[in-house]
Amino acid sequence: MSTPDAGAGTSASSASVVLVDAGGTNIGSVRYALQRLGVDAPLTSDPAAIRAAGKVILPGVGAAGPAMARLRTLGLVEVLRGLTQPVLGVCLGMQLLCARSEEGEVDCLGLIPAVVRRLQPAPGVRVPHMGWNRLQTCSEHPLLDGIAADAQVYFVHSYAVPPGDYTLASAEHGAPFSAVVARGNFFGMQFHPERSSAVGARLLRNFLAL
Repeated sequence: MSTPDAGAGTSASSASVVLVDAGGTNIGSVRYALQRLGVDAPLTSDPAAIRAAGKVILPGVGAAGPAMARLRTLGLVEVLRGLTQPVLGVCLGMQLLCARSEEGEVDCLGLIPAVVRRLQPAPGVRVPHMGWNRLQTCSEHPLLDGIAADAQVYFVHSYAVPPGDYTLASAEHGAPFSAVVARGNFFGMQFHPERSSAVGARLLRNFLAL
């Protein structure tokens, strides 16, 4: 694959992008990363605005239970489940796309057929997993276009999604886990693309071009 080019322009299809206000603390940094790509994505919890958007991003940092409780309070669970445009979950947002999380034993959105599991500490393996780690491509997909075989991205997490048929790229921290997932129009990145330099910028630009 070719070298990431963070400076390339986004496509016209990226004109309507919204960030779902799920209460995550990384929302501002995700928005700034999109602005660097020429996209001003408003933060919203308005169901009509989310349904009308061309692309939807669900960011999140924190715990699955409170995040799902917030989505239920805002009336967004069924809204998100019913979306047909490309949807990207980032970090906790990716975990919320799954069926269930061991973190608080909470039911999630059920859009990725997986249970989010706690990472297991071991000698030389600290939890939470924090820092740069290499992506290992498992399946060809436009979301990974231009991402080199040795590309590294930045992780901060204690829970992860086991590899499965939905895994586009994996990483390893004691054991393999899903780093990028896809099912239909729903996509997830366990790492922080907004903190992953040129590789993260390329991944966001690829999503905007879907």
